[in-house]
Amino acid sequence: MNAISRGTHIHVTRNLIGSKWQSAISGRTLPMVEPSTGAIFAQIAASDAADIDLAVRAARQAFDEGAWGKLAAFERGRLLMRLSAAVLDNADELAGIEARDCGKPMKQARADVIATARYFEFYGGAADKLHGDTIPYLAGMTVIGLREPLGVTAHIIPWNYPMQIFGRSVGASLAAGNACVVKPAEDACLSLIRIAELALAVGFPPGALNLVTGTGEAAGGALTAHPQIDFISFTGSPEVGTLVQKAAAENHVGVTLELGGKSPQIVFADADLDSVLPFAINAIVQNAGQTCSACSRLLVERSIYDAFMERLAAAFSALRVGAHEADLDCGPLISAKQKARVETFLGEADAAGLPILARGTIVEGTADTGFFVPPTLIGNVPPEMRLAREEIFGPVLSAIPFSDEAEAVRLANSTDFGLVAALWTRDGARQMRLARALRCGQVFVNGFGAGGGIELPFGGVKKSGHGREKGFEALYEFTAMKTIVFKHG
Repeated sequence: MNAISRGTHIHVTRNLIGSKWQSAISGRTLPMVEPSTGAIFAQIAASDAADIDLAVRAARQAFDEGAWGKLAAFERGRLLMRLSAAVLDNADELAGIEARDCGKPMKQARADVIATARYFEFYGGAADKLHGDTIPYLAGMTVIGLREPLGVTAHIIPWNYPMQIFGRSVGASLAAGNACVVKPAEDACLSLIRIAELALAVGFPPGALNLVTGTGEAAGGALTAHPQIDFISFTGSPEVGTLVQKAAAENHVGVTLELGGKSPQIVFADADLDSVLPFAINAIVQNAGQTCSACSRLLVERSIYDAFMERLAAAFSALRVGAHEADLDCGPLISAKQKARVETFLGEADAAGLPILARGTIVEGTADTGFFVPPTLIGNVPPEMRLAREEIFGPVLSAIPFSDEAEAVRLANSTDFGLVAALWTRDGARQMRLARALRCGQVFVNGFGAGGGIELPFGGVKKSGHGREKGFEALYEFTAMKTIVFKHG
């Protein structure tokens, strides 16, 4: 087994292949850096194509000939339910791992644990309810449609929400009956190694779940290009998503891509501004803005813009930033590279002379070697600026005024992304008009977020990707419909 958080010393972790934990064939490792301090605190296996091949073969064996492929749907569901319970039983440990690994405050890590357990619970309950169809056809014929698992699925998990995205992707695939090979991000993956340990402990058969760590280039590239993979689930950047889709095309397999966003919150003058305020803040500060669905653009009706900015700036100024264990409003970014990227955007705002309406405070005693950027509210951002068009993946909120519905919709739809939007207005007709006019996968009206939104189909349009995760819809992504026609007279 792997040692994850037993005391201050953390051992080198290994890959799960079949039912065995093993080091990378090369013997090489990668350092894990703690975002709150910048210090190395663990080592993971630096796997490559040889390790990936072993994992895919183990999954293939489990699906084609092993115990996993023979399990009834309700038995798969029971295993997922047991895993859900095990996650909750180990909630404190998992939250501690996730917080240290990702840099997120403990309260966010605890929420991630709860959501992860709920994914396994939801898909455990859904496993034996994935029904086929009967199709009316010609006289003397009966047609049935069967939902069948695809086989071996590949899962590339990002570093911002390792547990949650593992739960929504791998949980759905396992419920549908597939065997999984998981390549987590090299920046943050320790919580997933611990969950893989729990999966073995609750009785998942060998090869049903395989986990291989390594870089995106060496391990991720080998996984997506492997000829025995039947489907790929990827969450990450549009640039890497393009490479994943090209790899899938080489083998003619399907792919679900969730590639981020530049999501707007649209606030009209008739909105309940007291309700808007905490959502406007949390939607960009949560996880230090490193959230695909973060609402990083705040579109505010011009007649209330100045007054609302004054209130919002006061709230932003009160935000406190610190190490994960301090459990404040905002933690560090994941890496020095990500910090430098966010600071580049902030430098562009300064160079353009944009008003910095407010910044949060990095609390005294925070390590200056950590990757901290205070939450920043920028006013009157020109819609054509990179700041208003590209995903920053940091706690930076661009405020943009608008005059009427038409301009609000035009601004909201003006980026290459289309993942999520929030709409604030008491006008019921306007709610429906704009919800239908916004080009994105989810629209929240007079609210934002849904505690993980486990039951709610999630995904984007345009450069935010395609395919749907979460909810029952995800099960369709991980299955194929087989049509059987009986001629019986």
